[in-house]
Amino acid sequence: MKIINLLEHNFNNKDLTMIYVALLRGINVGGNNKVEMKKLKTTFELLGFTNVVTYINSGNIIFEELSKEQSVINSEIERAIKQDFQLEIKVLIRNSENIETICRELPTTWIKNEMMRTDVMFLWEKFDRPEIIELLQINPVDNVKYLSGAVLWNVEGKNYSKSGMIKLMGTELYKNMTIRNVNTVRKLHQIMTTIKR
Repeated sequence: MKIINLLEHNFNNKDLTMIYVALLRGINVGGNNKVEMKKLKTTFELLGFTNVVTYINSGNIIFEELSKEQSVINSEIERAIKQDFQLEIKVLIRNSENIETICRELPTTWIKNEMMRTDVMFLWEKFDRPEIIELLQINPVDNVKYLSGAVLWNVEGKNYSKSGMIKLMGTELYKNMTIRNVNTVRKLHQIMTTIKR
């Protein structure tokens, strides 16, 4: 078992970047909370965001905003989704600096394929602290890192049934995170970097 706590990193400083990704929790899963990405893109554009790009159907929307605080952006998006889709969806905002930090700290050997599973568990503020590791059931097959805003979880595919990650389902912690696989996070970083350039 390997547990690594990284130094806390400030991902809320909007002065460093104005490119964000909105991570929607629990949409288009098992036929529930259906949200069409094309319509969602329009919702974001009507809020005044620019360079809006959606990525896959699980609710990842990259956009640019010039002046608003992240907390304001977050509230506006949740209200707009409720109005346009009649859904109460939790939204987590991360800026490009935070996504870049996560991708930099992810070991290059941590991948997602038929042989290995790697997930990034983005945390809501309630559980975003280094001590979160103590609330996780981490088994010998698991490799885990904490950094501000997320827990990185890696396990070989053959050992997934032995992973403590399975025990997360339905817990209070699980309800206060939104999970993306490492391939998705690296692609989001690529898109955000392209917009930044």
